[in-house]
Amino acid sequence: MSVIKRPVITEKYSSMGEKLNKYGFIVDKKASKESIKKEVEKLYGVEVMQINTIIYGGKPKTRYTKKNIIKGRTRGFKKAIVTLKEGQVIDFYSNL
Repeated sequence: MSVIKRPVITEKYSSMGEKLNKYGFIVDKKASKESIKKEVEKLYGVEVMQINTIIYGGKPKTRYTKKNIIKGRTRGFKKAIVTLKEGQVIDFYSNL
């Protein structure tokens, strides 16, 4: 099982990658910073300087239907912000 689930490709994280050399990834909830670092270095061939992680909880959701009200929650997830060494980049669009 892979530690990294998918990269975060948004306008905010694209500008962070260009200006601050930081990239975002959705990772497994049980992943440690060391395992995230090893996985990024292996997959993309770059050198990682720093990793910050954020754990998001699920949000409550309510849906109103004709018969009744359906209540539930979205799933929580863990996000990692990876800072690379100066001069190194990750190109997410190269495989398209």
